[in-house]
Amino acid sequence: MAGLPSFSFRLLPCLAVSITLEAEISPGMSTAEAVGLAQLVEEAGFDRLGISDVVYWPDCFMLQALCAQATSRIAVGAMVTNPYTRHPVVLAGALATLDDLAPGRAFCGLGVGAGLAPLGIDYPKPVAALRQAVADIRTLLSGGEAGGERLIRPAAHPVPLSIGTRSPQVMRLAGEVADIALVGGRFLSADLADAYRTWLAEGATRSGRTLDDFDIAPRLTLCCSADGDLARRSVKRYAAHYLTLIRPPELDVAPDHMAAVEAALARSRGWYFDHHRLDDPELDALIDDRLVRAFTIVGTPRECGDQLAAVLDMGFTSASLNLAATARSGAAEGLAETISSFAPVAASLARG
Repeated sequence: MAGLPSFSFRLLPCLAVSITLEAEISPGMSTAEAVGLAQLVEEAGFDRLGISDVVYWPDCFMLQALCAQATSRIAVGAMVTNPYTRHPVVLAGALATLDDLAPGRAFCGLGVGAGLAPLGIDYPKPVAALRQAVADIRTLLSGGEAGGERLIRPAAHPVPLSIGTRSPQVMRLAGEVADIALVGGRFLSADLADAYRTWLAEGATRSGRTLDDFDIAPRLTLCCSADGDLARRSVKRYAAHYLTLIRPPELDVAPDHMAAVEAALARSRGWYFDHHRLDDPELDALIDDRLVRAFTIVGTPRECGDQLAAVLDMGFTSASLNLAATARSGAAEGLAETISSFAPVAASLARG
């Protein structure tokens, strides 16, 4: 796998503080390739590596262990798992094991869960389920009892728990109990950022906390290449998915245009992040560069740096970046291009 660029340059000189960067890889590649990407993410200067937990895909916890063994600095965790396919007791045991393998580097992202319908899994009262999961996991990791039992080997170090959400209710829960709040659905505006902080603050007040007591990271999609046009073409399906999911009124998309995007998505096949998905050809014309940029950090390294700076200027000191592969022959090759191309930006942010 190609190494990082040997050149360096300084981006975002206006930022006076270092930024926490989280990268998420959806593991649609071989185990060896996923581990190689983890090493590349660490070398690029990211602080946390998340492995997507997707049903029918490679197991994210096995990959976390292998990625933790192959790295030495970066934190490693699930992005995000859920208390339905993985019972909180099972999660606590996995996290204690990961902490033993990579002391002080384990974390875990939790959410309501996606793709559960094909498994026949319903998720009633998700806020209550997440609240109980966080409580049980923390109790067990610290050596306490849950369900009348204790872990044989609890964690020796704190394991941060993050909650990922677009829901106001779950965002309030994140403000109340999470160590890291992963917020939003790729689109972000100043007004929406203020709304997120309001919901988080309302939850934080319940437990006597403030927004300074936990990390807040907007969820963003990143696709980066020296060929900016290639990067933008590579994420049109991503932008279409989130356009129909979020429907930001700020974008003023005409109803007939939205309906055409929905129809093209219905003709498409596979997860939007699956490198081998089938995208309806009409998406290429329906999703122009304006819509692509609204839902992704995309383009050349300098363009990505400028776009990310605009997000951070909304008052964030962290960002959670779901890595999107450029349209190369394989997922690992495309993701390696995004990581390597973005590395100078990450280095600039780390310097502050």
